[in-house]
Amino acid sequence: MRRGSIVRLVVYGVLSGVAASLVAVFVPWLPTSASEEMDRIEFVFWFTTVICVAIFAIVSAVIIYSVLKFRVAPEDDTDGPPIHGHTGIEIVWTAVPAVLVTAISVVSAIVLAQNDDLGSNPLRISVTAQQFAWRFEYPGEPPVTSGELVLPVGQGVKLTLHSLDVIHAFWVPEFGQKSDAVPGIETTLAITPTRMGSYSLVCTELCGLGHSTMRAAVRVVSRDDYEAYLASEREGGGAGEGADDGESVFATAGCGSCHAFGPAGSDAEVGPSLDDLAGAAESAGQPLDEFVSESIVDPNERLAEGYQGDVMPNTYDKSLSEDQLDGLVQYLVDGQANGG
Repeated sequence: MRRGSIVRLVVYGVLSGVAASLVAVFVPWLPTSASEEMDRIEFVFWFTTVICVAIFAIVSAVIIYSVLKFRVAPEDDTDGPPIHGHTGIEIVWTAVPAVLVTAISVVSAIVLAQNDDLGSNPLRISVTAQQFAWRFEYPGEPPVTSGELVLPVGQGVKLTLHSLDVIHAFWVPEFGQKSDAVPGIETTLAITPTRMGSYSLVCTELCGLGHSTMRAAVRVVSRDDYEAYLASEREGGGAGEGADDGESVFATAGCGSCHAFGPAGSDAEVGPSLDDLAGAAESAGQPLDEFVSESIVDPNERLAEGYQGDVMPNTYDKSLSEDQLDGLVQYLVDGQANGG
């Protein structure tokens, strides 16, 4: 190949590489990292991206050079000259990708191992998923249960994931890590937050009609603020399975994700509104508290007009204690008495 051709190939390659690099660098492909695990995932991403940009530059240079150099005249319909494969080139384009793929695999394996290793004494938080809400139980005596996830910055956290009904998936984009919550199986997820702030937990496994509403607030705070949060929750009645504050149960059980209810400030439309339960109970010929309790425990017994069955979980009699269930019923009944 002549010197001029090599120069043109290099120029085309450099221009293609620069263009691809600009797209890679200036388009925000990833969320801002807020955990050590996400930092490592970003390293794998950029390691792979650099390799891809280099390959793209080489291939683009050859294509552009070939199109410009070997373009035939519009009226030329003859076949090109017969050619035979080049053994050396074939070895190169087989060996080089094999080496690059192996390098990516090794780096990825190392990062996966590091991202699952929190040492011998991580903070352990239990995560329970249920259509269509998340519930978090924090360690300590008594344990604290809440509907938001609060984590101390700089502390390795091992989340144990459980599901009461179908498969859900835990994902906070800024944390990078993702894992399924599978019925009957305990899965785990390691997170070490590095940036204080507020984030959003989303379910990324299609889990039913209210899937898009299955979100929870996530806060990363200082260690002192984390301890203060737990103390406040214990004083406010958010401790343990015996917490029977109906308003708290309404929030942690995910009722507001599907139902509109004035006193709770929820306006969801997945399920029927709870602002006129008194009228529904009257139509059913039942006392209000009995109607509300039955509707929670066996939601398919009486379906509101226009709503299909098997959407609302029928496991609340198992996931809620008797005190919690009574508190939730009373909260909904009082909401009717107060005008919804």
